[in-house]
Amino acid sequence: MAQTIAVIAFEGVSPFHLSVPCIVFGDDLLKLGAPRYNVLICAEKPGLVRTMSGFDINIQHDFSALASADTIIMPAWRDIAQAPPEPLLQALRDAHAHGTRLVGLCLGSFVLAKAGLLDGRRASTHWAWQQEFEEAFQHVTLDKNALYVEDGNIITSAGTAAAIDCCLHLIRRDQGAEIANRIARRLVVAPHRHGGQAQYIEKPLPPSGTVDRLSGILAWVLEHLDEPHTLESLANHAHMSVRSFTRHFRKKTGTTLTQWLLNHRLQRAQRLLETGNCSIDVVAEQAGFSSMVSFRQHFTRAFSIPPGHYRKQFHS
Repeated sequence: MAQTIAVIAFEGVSPFHLSVPCIVFGDDLLKLGAPRYNVLICAEKPGLVRTMSGFDINIQHDFSALASADTIIMPAWRDIAQAPPEPLLQALRDAHAHGTRLVGLCLGSFVLAKAGLLDGRRASTHWAWQQEFEEAFQHVTLDKNALYVEDGNIITSAGTAAAIDCCLHLIRRDQGAEIANRIARRLVVAPHRHGGQAQYIEKPLPPSGTVDRLSGILAWVLEHLDEPHTLESLANHAHMSVRSFTRHFRKKTGTTLTQWLLNHRLQRAQRLLETGNCSIDVVAEQAGFSSMVSFRQHFTRAFSIPPGHYRKQFHS
C-alpha cells in the first residue's frame, strides 16, 4: 500500500519549498523499481492559496486529510514573527499523537516548535534565523550545523536547498540508498552532501590553494574508503600540520574527519547491502570498518536496524 505524504500549504507559502516534496516524492518511482507515494497538498480550507511569488494555487484537501497521512511536511513558514494559526498547530499535535512522521523544512521547524513538538528534542533550521529560534524555543536543542536532524519521528531541515537533502533522506529511510541515489541523479543533485550548513554561512573564503588541496585529498579518500585513514596520515599527505589540517577540514566539511569517514562508510555499506551478494563480513571490510563488531554497532545505531536485517528488507 502506498505511503501518503501530506504537504501543508498556507497563505504566503514559498513555491520552492512546496514543490520540493512534490518533486522528490512525486517522481515516477515505479520506473525506478520502487513503490510510489500518494502526495496530497492540504490547507486549512480548500480553494485558492496565494504564494509568496504572487500567484495562486488551487488546494483540494483540508486538514481532515492529515488523518490518513503517514508523513506530514511543513514546508517553511511565511514569517517567524507571525504566529501560525491554532488549527494548524492543533492538527500537527493530533498527528504527532497518532504517531505520524512530521517534517519541518527550513522555517517549518518554527511551526513544529510553536506546537510544542520539539521540546526536549534536537532540531535544525536556516542558519540566518538560528538566534531567533534559540531565543524563542529554549527547550529545544538547536544543531547549528546540520543540514537536517532526525529525532524520533520528527525531522527538521536547514534552509532552502537543504529541503532536498531532507526529503532524499526520507527516501533513503523508506526505500534504501539506491533508490534515493537514482532520484538524486534525476534531479541532478548530490545524493548526500558532505558536511553541514556551516559551510554556507557567510564568512571569508579560505585561500583557494588550501581548498583545492583538500578537495583532491577527500576525493582520493572516497576512492580508498576500505583503507585506514587518520588525521596524521592525511595531514602528512596534504603537507600540513595536524592542527592546520583539522581546522581547514572542518571549515570545508562542517564536521570532523571521524564523522565524515563514518558517514561515507555507512553510505557505501548501504549500497553494498542493497545491490550486492557478498557476505556481511566482506561488506564491513569493503566499507572500511575495522571489525565486524564495529560495523554492526555503527550501522545499527545509525539506521535502527542490523545490517543483516537491512539486506533482507531491501532484497525482499
